[in-house]
Amino acid sequence: MPADQPFPPGARRAVRPASAKPCPACGELAGRGYPSCPVCAELVDQFWAADWRALLAAKSVAPGGTEERELAELLLADEVGRHPWTCTDWAMTLLRCSACGAELGAGPLSCLRCKVADEGRWAWDHMGFPTRMTGNEHALRVARAVLRAPHRQRDTVLRGWRLSLPFLLVGELPTSGQAQRIRAFVLAERDEELVRCRSLEEMAGLPGVPWRRIS
Repeated sequence: MPADQPFPPGARRAVRPASAKPCPACGELAGRGYPSCPVCAELVDQFWAADWRALLAAKSVAPGGTEERELAELLLADEVGRHPWTCTDWAMTLLRCSACGAELGAGPLSCLRCKVADEGRWAWDHMGFPTRMTGNEHALRVARAVLRAPHRQRDTVLRGWRLSLPFLLVGELPTSGQAQRIRAFVLAERDEELVRCRSLEEMAGLPGVPWRRIS
């Protein structure tokens, strides 16, 4: 790994919640209302925002102005690994796609610029994992990206990440076998049972063969 690409870690400045608890605003386990629920959005985004604020302070840039947007554009044009992956994501959140006008990387599937931006962000994970990014952090990053652009995903993918996010926030990560079982239950449309679970292990351990319900 080049010396000038330190791959600084991300999402480690804010304190993770000790356990998954209901959101006082939407009533779901905190995180499942992301990004439409303001409380869930604040809980999730705090890990990205903390790293971005640290970058603004280091660059002596005030938030909310032209300089911040210019910094976001420069960061996305920089080499992979010079900044935390959270800052890459936050820069994309701040910018609008010049082609479709949506949040960069979250526009319609037909938008080529959003497609390129979204695919480009994952270079950090490929090059920095597993020494500079944990499996949980990668999963948390994917969950946020998916939920910010639901129209770009299959319904089963969207539901799976939404159901899992509260547990990813507290640091859980399913094994390969658990992830496969959870996906099977999502495909079987057993969301009512999954939503009552209080851990990824419990979600994966639901009894019965997860056949798809036929209505």
